[in-house]
Amino acid sequence: MRRTREIYRVTLVGGAVNVLLLLFKFVAGIVGHSAAMVADAVHSLSDFATDVVVLLFVRISGKPQDKSHDYGHGKYETLAMTIIGLSLLVVAAGILYGGVEKIVAWTGGAQLEAPGTVALWAALLSVVLKEGVYRYSMAAARRLQSQAVEANAWHHRSDALSSIGTALGIGGAIILGDRWTVLDPLASVIVGVFIVKVAGDLLRRGIGDLMEQSLPETVEQEILQAVASLPDVCRPHDLRTRRIGNHYAIELHILMDGNITLREAHDKATQVERLLKERYGRKTHVAVHVEPL
Repeated sequence: MRRTREIYRVTLVGGAVNVLLLLFKFVAGIVGHSAAMVADAVHSLSDFATDVVVLLFVRISGKPQDKSHDYGHGKYETLAMTIIGLSLLVVAAGILYGGVEKIVAWTGGAQLEAPGTVALWAALLSVVLKEGVYRYSMAAARRLQSQAVEANAWHHRSDALSSIGTALGIGGAIILGDRWTVLDPLASVIVGVFIVKVAGDLLRRGIGDLMEQSLPETVEQEILQAVASLPDVCRPHDLRTRRIGNHYAIELHILMDGNITLREAHDKATQVERLLKERYGRKTHVAVHVEPL
């Protein structure tokens, strides 16, 4: 319950910043005639939408296991990360389309309207605020071990970096004059490409976990070495791993002396389970199958 409240608090702080920025960016983009700033405003709007997604799904993922969810509800948090990735991809597609359309028009001889200084100030403010929210959210994500908060933190970072591109494009168009107004939509295209990369990383991780992708090879080797280090436990094998939200699920077989009692075998299996939970968290799902040597 405490973890859920912490996630809510972090997400609400980010949501408040997003609302402030998206309103300011939209006004600055329209008043300052900046395609790059309007694109940045749409990005902030998607940030706010993902804040809502996190609030909804984290509440569900925090529920304990029940009759219909033997492994708990942790996958909902992974689903939230995947939805955030999809929303970023949609935003990027819209930004790329709008920017390319203006660049094509410029190459055909169309005169693009020069952006105003209000758009530049909006971009600079966005860089400062969003980088601050990213650092705040990422620190919380690591402390709370939350995939959804981490994904949202990267969403804030992508907005900060896109605002840097926006500021460069708008500033260049203002300083260099009417001949270089194309820098504004060019900046929006660069922003779109960056957002595609961030979205791709989130989708790869989210879909991988939803499709029961195994834990990284380094983690699996660490598990096998830790279990093999216990006395009287031989050759851990048939290891199966996956993520359930922000927790691990580990299943493996171990070999032991076939002449020991059932009680001794049970106690040793419990020792293996305790070792893995101490290392990877008390909510780690561990299943140990004991076989005779």
